Amino acid sequence: MENWDNIYMRRCLELARKGLGYVAPNPMVGAVVVSGGRIIGEGYHRRFGEAHAEVNAINAVHRPELLRKSTLYVNLEPCAHYGKTPPCAELIIAKQIPKVVVGAADPFAKVDGRGIEMLRKAGVEVTVGMLKAECETLNKRFLTFVTQHRPYIILKWAQSADGFVDRLRQVGDGQTAVRFSNDFTTQLVHKMRAEEAAIVVGTRTMALDQSQLNVRHWHGNNPIRLTADSTKPLPQWMKELYEQGIQSLIVEGGPTLQQSFIDAGLCDEVRVEVSDVRLGEGVKAPVFAGWSPHPALRFGEIKIQTKYFADIQ
Repeated sequence: MENWDNIYMRRCLELARKGLGYVAPNPMVGAVVVSGGRIIGEGYHRRFGEAHAEVNAINAVHRPELLRKSTLYVNLEPCAHYGKTPPCAELIIAKQIPKVVVGAADPFAKVDGRGIEMLRKAGVEVTVGMLKAECETLNKRFLTFVTQHRPYIILKWAQSADGFVDRLRQVGDGQTAVRFSNDFTTQLVHKMRAEEAAIVVGTRTMALDQSQLNVRHWHGNNPIRLTADSTKPLPQWMKELYEQGIQSLIVEGGPTLQQSFIDAGLCDEVRVEVSDVRLGEGVKAPVFAGWSPHPALRFGEIKIQTKYFADIQ
């Protein structure tokens, strides 16, 4: 049976995920306060600019005197600086919580071990690395943004069973794109859009389809709409998006744009919808050498394949 430390940290992760699409460019964080073998308070970072997870968890404790003999679990290192909110590390110290279990350290320059150091200097027992891989995976967008100074990049396209993304079309010929999605997978795409900061297509794709690129079949925030053309040097453009605070990017354009990201090594995740439809000819899908996707998920006549860059290395 899994130990209780892991169970409490998994609850932190479960809570943290509720912030997906609402807290960026901050990380997703959940916190759990445990005393006497039971959870007495829990919370998560709900929206950018609002109280952090640790604050919400501590405020949820009905008997504050129990904090002095409690353990706080949190999936990311407590902050140690004044931003839109005061430092969580200072609050933990003020509430005299004796023990803190941290999932992963925060590499953000204003934190970067300072929260852990502040707690330990105050006599708090701190354990770091509980379910570290899971904690880092949850905040893959934030960690990529902070450490690589660019957005987390997701390539997304739909294709036929024989590897074509569309029939051959020209701007103004009146032909519509072949539909490889069904109603359910369309909802999943719009859900994904609500979870990411921005979305980009090429100028030709925009001219052909006049894509809305919104979340009309889901709920949440619409991503920022961007267009790209052949004049944009991708590494420089990604740096510009970083400077604009865009933490994640969906590349949903045609295969030329997709392939340019692949060839430039600017790819963290690939999601491909593969329809049972066969075209026989048309516009070929991008080529991803060495790509062996995770087991596909099937939804009717569509299967969705996902690959993460970490697995390609």
